[in-house]
Amino acid sequence: MYELKTKETDNSVIEFIENVDNPKKREDAYKLLDIFTETTGYKAKMWGPSIIGFGSYHYKYETGHEGDAPLVGFSPRKAKTSLYFATGDPQREELLKDFGKHTSGKACVYINKVADIDVEVLKGLINQSVTFLQERYPS
Repeated sequence: MYELKTKETDNSVIEFIENVDNPKKREDAYKLLDIFTETTGYKAKMWGPSIIGFGSYHYKYETGHEGDAPLVGFSPRKAKTSLYFATGDPQREELLKDFGKHTSGKACVYINKVADIDVEVLKGLINQSVTFLQERYPS
């Protein structure tokens, strides 16, 4: 049976951030930690070895695959910082138009630094993602 690699852990978020090599990335990680915590009202938790997640939801696909995931999160990676928002949310693309310098994949939005983005739009993306997932996967 398939087992999820990204599970909530008891690892320390602060310890993880302190181990980020690049001082600017570390500083940005603390800024993002504050923004995500303030915006969601959830305490930050480590998901797997490198994702800082906020809140959680349980999903179940038509295929029968199910699991738990953070509502939103981020990860300060070496190349770029990954921001995790809901996939399948049509409003995400609309909000990203005013977000600032970024690239995006299916599930992630990538930024170089917090200074490149509009923090108010980030808060909008966080709120929209949380609302979308809580409506789609009610607990």
